[in-house]
Amino acid sequence: MSGHSKWATTKHKKAVIDAKRGKLFAKLIKNIEVAARMGGADPDGNPTLYDAIQKAKKSSVPNKNIESAVKRGAGLEAGGADYETIMYEGYGPNGVAVLIECLTDNRNRAASEVRVAMTRNGGSMADPGSVSYLFNRKGVVIVPKGELTEDDVLGAVLDAGAEEVNDLGESFEVISEPTDLVAVRTALQEAGIDYESAEANFVPTMQVELDEEGAKKIFKLIDALEDSDDVQNVFANFDVSDEIMEKVDA
Repeated sequence: MSGHSKWATTKHKKAVIDAKRGKLFAKLIKNIEVAARMGGADPDGNPTLYDAIQKAKKSSVPNKNIESAVKRGAGLEAGGADYETIMYEGYGPNGVAVLIECLTDNRNRAASEVRVAMTRNGGSMADPGSVSYLFNRKGVVIVPKGELTEDDVLGAVLDAGAEEVNDLGESFEVISEPTDLVAVRTALQEAGIDYESAEANFVPTMQVELDEEGAKKIFKLIDALEDSDDVQNVFANFDVSDEIMEKVDA
């Protein structure tokens, strides 16, 4: 199983309780604002907004902050920034491919912060297209395990277009084509299965196995990148075994 997904879900839990909570809130709010600008203020008619709101709620972002973000994005309230999405590509330590998705109102600041984080942490920037071919855009739904088995989840999502269900330890990861994401998420809801997040992500087609030293280096790089307010998501094609994850966590 992908160590990256497992690490990302563990990290998400930690992020909610540690000092970066304010940063996480800001990024979730920005997602909502952009989704409302692109597709309107009604979550029922705007699946991207619906998923952005659900993710924010799961991370305990207050409702009033969510409502304000929707209004700003839809132009119903002043103060919305003009964000654009920019993808940067690069390589981390051990030749790990890294895709950095920014949502920014200042292209120069974003580029500069990404470059600094990369070069200070053993990474290097790459030309557009030189890394992205190692990833596919996929719909990814994270489902907390609780009492569920893999068969329960598979049974609920198979007819909705899900391609695979992966066991991440404390949760399941449901992969589909991005166009089937809403159908998969809806199928889970109809089956009464709670999910943690549903979004289109970049999933690596091949992975680089890392040892403990390599894992520590790549985690340090990703933390540095995610420390930038302009960076929304970091995708990387590394794999870390459970044994090594435990050593790193210790």
